[in-house]
Amino acid sequence: MDAFASLPGAVLGTGPDDGVPAHYGQPLIEQRALAAGTALVDLSHRGVVTVTGPDRLTWLNNLTSQRLLDLGDGDSTETLVLTPTGHIEHALKVVELDGTCWILTERAHVPALVDWLDKMRFMLRVEVADRSNDFAVVGEASQSRDVEPPALFAWVDPWPRTADGSASYADVGDDEHPGFDYAWREIVIPAEHAADYVRARLGSGMTAAGTTASEALRIAAWRPRLDVDTDDRAHAAELDWLRTAVHLAKGCYRGQEAVARLHNLGMPPRRLVFLNLDGSGHTLPDPGAPVKNGEKTVGRITSAGWHYDLGPIALAVIKRNTAVDAALLVDGDDGPIDAAQETIVARDRERRVGLPPNRRELRR
Repeated sequence: MDAFASLPGAVLGTGPDDGVPAHYGQPLIEQRALAAGTALVDLSHRGVVTVTGPDRLTWLNNLTSQRLLDLGDGDSTETLVLTPTGHIEHALKVVELDGTCWILTERAHVPALVDWLDKMRFMLRVEVADRSNDFAVVGEASQSRDVEPPALFAWVDPWPRTADGSASYADVGDDEHPGFDYAWREIVIPAEHAADYVRARLGSGMTAAGTTASEALRIAAWRPRLDVDTDDRAHAAELDWLRTAVHLAKGCYRGQEAVARLHNLGMPPRRLVFLNLDGSGHTLPDPGAPVKNGEKTVGRITSAGWHYDLGPIALAVIKRNTAVDAALLVDGDDGPIDAAQETIVARDRERRVGLPPNRRELRR
């Protein structure tokens, strides 16, 4: 969005945040302002999809992982589109408003998502539309659903509060979760009014922050992101994403059997961890950098950033059986980086539903 990109010092991002400002020359100062609720982030690279028609919520409820039937006007939630084997294909941020179900997602996913949804309409009364060029999105640290015109609505992030019917794979409760104070919302504005909206907010005392700042706050809150912390093998359970995006008792949807089987009878093969990185080298590992336990590669970095208080931090997906006290090393450009892990997804836990060992062997 020109209202952000034309600001002094704007440096455009790359990768999943290509085309929007990564920072304006002072990423840590921007991050402090964002955390304090006094900064805005350009998210105009988000995709926007609408679903209309009287069957929209029932239809989406039957296709995706979260229960959507109870959404009231203006309510926010998130849901996943899974493969038949339970792997994450799309992550949808959903708002029901005035007879329309609004979906925000990574823009690269919009063509495939719209195509799949269109193929799944059958005889139901629904219409799907890509509205990405018609609306702009702005992010800020807030839990309020109230917006000022010309903004239409805000999607309010439910993370990390474990929803009714959902489950957490973390060792800590919601009140002890590092993301307990995490606040985030994404505001949708008609494209023709977006520049005026941003200039008015900036003129009222808000400042601009780049995606480098918002990503660091997301990492510190252990919050997973599609295409950043996921790959084609990713399960919601290994990212602790069941807590806000999956309802375990809502009925059938694609991938539901795989989710239930993993939840009831086992543990995910990999687990997301938070890493405190040694900052003496003043560099961050690249996404995909190997994570090693001794000489053995046990996983990969998914996200990394500099936090204004914690220093260099990262999220990584590693093998579940890696010891929680293992001294991990991350491959960096200037050599190995020491990494102290904090458990996000528990390494071990009692199965909530299962069979005695002898019966389990018989079933196999």
